[in-house]
Amino acid sequence: MKITYLAHSCFVVEEDGWRVVFDPYEPGSVPGAGDVNEEANMVICSHEHGDHNARGCVKIVGEGVPCPFEIRQIQTYHDECNGAKRGKNTITLLKGRTSLVHMGDIGCPLTEEQIGELKGADVLLIPVGGFFTIDAAQAKAMADAIGARVVIPMHYRGEGFGYDVIGPVEAFTKLCDTVKEYGDTIEVDENTEPQTAVLARRLGI
Repeated sequence: MKITYLAHSCFVVEEDGWRVVFDPYEPGSVPGAGDVNEEANMVICSHEHGDHNARGCVKIVGEGVPCPFEIRQIQTYHDECNGAKRGKNTITLLKGRTSLVHMGDIGCPLTEEQIGELKGADVLLIPVGGFFTIDAAQAKAMADAIGARVVIPMHYRGEGFGYDVIGPVEAFTKLCDTVKEYGDTIEVDENTEPQTAVLARRLGI
């Protein structure tokens, strides 16, 4: 599985010639982040805020290419008040040769049943910046409960991009044991060691 980080919570995930874009953002919606302009077989948005739902920025191509995943979705909330502040949030689980979870803008605790559905995924994409989502400490506890082999933080304030009100990725990584830094892409297979993988946003984005 190849995972490319664009910025914010937007990733391109590729497996067996099939591509999905998660949470593309509208032009200008994320400070310092360039526009999303991608082609994919599918686009998945965790919720309907402009920094996560720019479906029009992704051209759908490759009709007939088989999806290598079973796709499951879990409904949660964008806040700790059952959606009263910011509405609902959808977690997406891709189950295939490699399994991946994109947590969207989760802002609430998971139930034991939800943890059970996600437990043991190979890759976990999780927000860590706080304010709009869970914060670094909450993300670490949630990641530990899910137990993914590779944890990739997202939705934080990075160098030159992101919202001022959310925290930096270092608030999360200082809580983690094995932290590795990459360019914008990581490839995960059965031999990838357990780690927290920090991806740099893609150049030009």
